[in-house]
Amino acid sequence: MAVTLFVGAAPAAPTPQALDHARWLAHASQVTIKRDDKGIAHVHGKTDANAVFGMVYAQAEDDFSRVERNYLVTLGRLAEAEGEGAIFQDLRYRLFLDPEELKAMYAASPAWLRTLMDAWADGLNYYLATHPEVRPRVITRFEPWMALSFTEGSIGPDIERASLAQLTTFYSNPALMSSSQKPDAEALALAAAAPEPMADPDRGSNGIAIAPSRTVAGRALLLINPHTSFYFRSLLHMSSDEGWNVYGAATWGQPFIYQGFNATAGWMHTSSTVDNVDEFAETIVTGSNGSLSYRYGNELRPVATKMITISYRTASGTLAQRTFKTYATHHGPIIRQLADGRWIAFALMNKPVEALQQSILRTKARNLAEYQQVAELKANSSNDTLYADAEGNIAFLMPQFMPVRNNQFDYAQPVDGSNPATDWQGLHTLTSMPSVLNPSSGWAFNSNNWPWTCCGVDSPNAANYPRYFDRTGENERGIHAVQLLTGRSNFTPEGLRDVAYDTYLTAFARLVPPLVAAWDALPQGDAQKARLAGPIGVLRSWDYRWGVDSVATSLAVFWGGTGNTDAARLTALDTAVARLTTDFGRWQVPWGEINRMQRLDDAITNPTFDDTKPSIPVPFVSATWGSLASYPGSRRNTARFYATSGNTFVAVVEFGPTLRAWAVREGGNSGDPASPHFFDQAQDYANGNLRPVYFYPSDLAGHVERTYQPGVCADLKVTSSSVGRRSGQAGFNAAADLDGNGVIDIRDIATISRLVTPGTACP
Repeated sequence: MAVTLFVGAAPAAPTPQALDHARWLAHASQVTIKRDDKGIAHVHGKTDANAVFGMVYAQAEDDFSRVERNYLVTLGRLAEAEGEGAIFQDLRYRLFLDPEELKAMYAASPAWLRTLMDAWADGLNYYLATHPEVRPRVITRFEPWMALSFTEGSIGPDIERASLAQLTTFYSNPALMSSSQKPDAEALALAAAAPEPMADPDRGSNGIAIAPSRTVAGRALLLINPHTSFYFRSLLHMSSDEGWNVYGAATWGQPFIYQGFNATAGWMHTSSTVDNVDEFAETIVTGSNGSLSYRYGNELRPVATKMITISYRTASGTLAQRTFKTYATHHGPIIRQLADGRWIAFALMNKPVEALQQSILRTKARNLAEYQQVAELKANSSNDTLYADAEGNIAFLMPQFMPVRNNQFDYAQPVDGSNPATDWQGLHTLTSMPSVLNPSSGWAFNSNNWPWTCCGVDSPNAANYPRYFDRTGENERGIHAVQLLTGRSNFTPEGLRDVAYDTYLTAFARLVPPLVAAWDALPQGDAQKARLAGPIGVLRSWDYRWGVDSVATSLAVFWGGTGNTDAARLTALDTAVARLTTDFGRWQVPWGEINRMQRLDDAITNPTFDDTKPSIPVPFVSATWGSLASYPGSRRNTARFYATSGNTFVAVVEFGPTLRAWAVREGGNSGDPASPHFFDQAQDYANGNLRPVYFYPSDLAGHVERTYQPGVCADLKVTSSSVGRRSGQAGFNAAADLDGNGVIDIRDIATISRLVTPGTACP
């Protein structure tokens, strides 16, 4: 049964619910979603707002639980779903992102941005209305201002650089929150020793841009290769009649493509090593009336206070609340206390409106000049960017939010907040940063390493910049990339793909020879020498390249480069051989037998792995060892190794009169284990097999599994932007009143939606 809805004017004094429904249907009537043969949504809207409505609706279709969780985190509401253990994580976010302030920012936003935020909320709410079987954990209605809580999409937001353990210690111990009380040394020591997220070589990404002068076809190339938690982003294509046309990865729930490309320009974000988040040590003074002040030069300034209430789910399932009195100085919120009693204020970029504008507008930039113009908003704090376009431009760009600071102070450590000389002095101009445009080397890259090797001979000189432009240094991937890029001038898209999956392991090329030499130095007849002769023989002849059939890779990874002396190196290899033998019955185990990919469920924080169930061998390894392709497999209560992060979306893009691109993502694009697209890209992912991207309609032709409007099936046409036509009114269509309540409403749309499954005809 094909149904056409003729929805006329709403009745007098429509209810808010009817107005919502009318607005949602107006959007849905102007959106078409085409799912390709990998389940990727190609969303087209008449307007940009229609496109946002459709793209976030499509994300919710693919994995609503991940959409909701991202906003539970950024809104400081995770404890409402996960209980008391998440209270201080919520408090950390709420110190910086106040819902009332976000509402005011939304109201003061440019009209065009409010329109897109409205469409964003409408798309998610329409999804929930048409999918009553979906049970949100907390957020049953999305408000437009909520989009301002999550504006960048990086794998590690700046807020999470504030020590959660030490924040918990400070705000859970009232005795610490008075300058008249000495801090509890034991509590502070425990907090300082608590594990915090560390720099992870497998989380952060690779990006490479190649100039036309270095390519066979004379066209710029771009490699997009984020390293994130698996299934951290959705892959989709969005376009509108207003000219928006962009393909790539969107962090779940965001109204923009985070890493990707349009028809003439592309960008790849990598987590930067810059230091632009600072701690200021404040000297607190208690007044006779108990008031708190902090020293700033020759003056005392009052400590700002704010009450923050966190709701949390109890063991019985009910909601309870905990209220905190929080503190701040002009440097930022107080997050912890030093052993000498000073409080630490945390300073970071907090520009939600500008950040959302920049994230959206850069996806529309057609060339480098337009991209740089958008960058002048200076609301990107955590990303280096590799850029390429159809005009032949390439670039390595630093985060645009870079405070100017006095280089005599070491901002890698807390600086004295009472000294005005430590204050931020505005922001760097784009031209004053170590970014590089169109280097003569013909290439640019970043692998979460320092900027000083980004572009070969045209790389910026560290001596010319303040030390806060790098806090990490070089890494093994950086060394590897320079080796692969230097002096090469015959790049093709296939050749750039081969660079992304080059098998050489620079770290083991350095670490294994001393191990072999240590074995050589053992005396003849030594028991350890005899015991390790076989493994050493394999490692001695190894070309330091990973592969599924490589026994040497297994030995090297299990050994792990451990040991600073000959004896320690050999002992560690003994341990590795014994471990392999115990777990696999022999030490001669090919790497692909150990390192596997598996997806049994869509759990976000603790996925299940099972050696007895099917899995796929993965040849590449952790980026720790210099592999650009990253797969940091480890035991998950299993003998085999499985990863939960590393390579995710990988794309090679060629810019020219016509764009060409190839891509793959980890696992699959759907979070539904019953979907054919839950794990259908896994084999291509493991093989590094990038499939053609369907960017133009001619590319997509012949590869469409399903075409539909949001919430309705292919044959159901919404012919009016109004809702509420009632029985007895002219134009009432009884066939569309599926629930028989005498009015055409959202429940009818929901009923039809539930009757339709992908690939089937309308009811």
